[in-house]
Amino acid sequence: MKKILLIEDDVTVRENTAEILELSDFEVVTASDGKQGVTKAKSELPDIIVCDIMMPEMDGYDVLTELSKTPETSGIPFIFLSAKTEHKDVRRGMDLGADDYLTKPFEETDLLSAIESRLAKVEILKSDKTAQVPKEQQHIPNLTAFRELMKTGEQLNFKAGESVYEEGKTSVNFYLVDRGVVKAHKFDSRGKEIITQLYKDGDFFGSLSFNSSSAYREFATAMEDTTLYTLSRDQLKDILHDNSRVSMELLEVMNENLFGIKEQLIDIAYASVRRKTAKTILMFAREIKKNPLHSIRISRADLAGVAGIASETLIRTLSDFKKEGLIEIEGRNVKIIDADKLEKIG
Repeated sequence: MKKILLIEDDVTVRENTAEILELSDFEVVTASDGKQGVTKAKSELPDIIVCDIMMPEMDGYDVLTELSKTPETSGIPFIFLSAKTEHKDVRRGMDLGADDYLTKPFEETDLLSAIESRLAKVEILKSDKTAQVPKEQQHIPNLTAFRELMKTGEQLNFKAGESVYEEGKTSVNFYLVDRGVVKAHKFDSRGKEIITQLYKDGDFFGSLSFNSSSAYREFATAMEDTTLYTLSRDQLKDILHDNSRVSMELLEVMNENLFGIKEQLIDIAYASVRRKTAKTILMFAREIKKNPLHSIRISRADLAGVAGIASETLIRTLSDFKKEGLIEIEGRNVKIIDADKLEKIG
């Protein structure tokens, strides 16, 4: 059961909203003001936070700003509820890192769809990368000791969209994802982004080269607020020199990562944008566990991020799907009309 923290100073709205969420099988923790909300967020570590903006002492903007400072809470999906409808208010909330914004009064279905869609994206991005590998072929090296050694390094926090490193820059660090998601990506000759790998909690990435002149061969960017641990080339060299078993296990992990990158590049090379878009829409629908014919609230940015395609390309593809009668688009909601045809898109 997913846990939701609801921060709302209006007693009636708080109680009614909590009841809606509880009847939808969520565990609900409530807070009556911003300060209490920050305290409960840090102690309860909910799966998602729904927060009012206009509150005494500490408003919703301050709550989000405060939580973004703490690694344990900075990656929790955050949805604003507010009667403020001006574009500048919405923009301010999204610029601070909010994942969604609902205006009061809101429809029950809109609230549930926003929550379910956001939780679905988190699960999709953090799903085990070995899920599609037959169990008999799966081998997960035990790198607990190495992860603990990595955590002796420097801790770094990145906001969504912030660069971890850039292609062509001297490769000096190796990284462990403590919380969040990082994408490794390149750009082709036309400037189109190609995502080569997604790194989630517990994954390693960066350069293992000990050549002082080696450079990163791709970009690495945080897809959401992310906490990393990093070791320099020399620190890593000392650890691997003193721990031969860890060295062998780490090489195995890097080999598996290379295999995953190869498979993904093959998919990028041969899979059409239409197929990736259709696959991603269906993936969200299944993760949310909705009837395929029901509307699902998904932001275009979320769809594009998971599908690994540009937002502009995604929008054009969604328009084509709409013209073909495969989906309907109602604001930010996508309604699947013909799931079978989406499945068969090649």
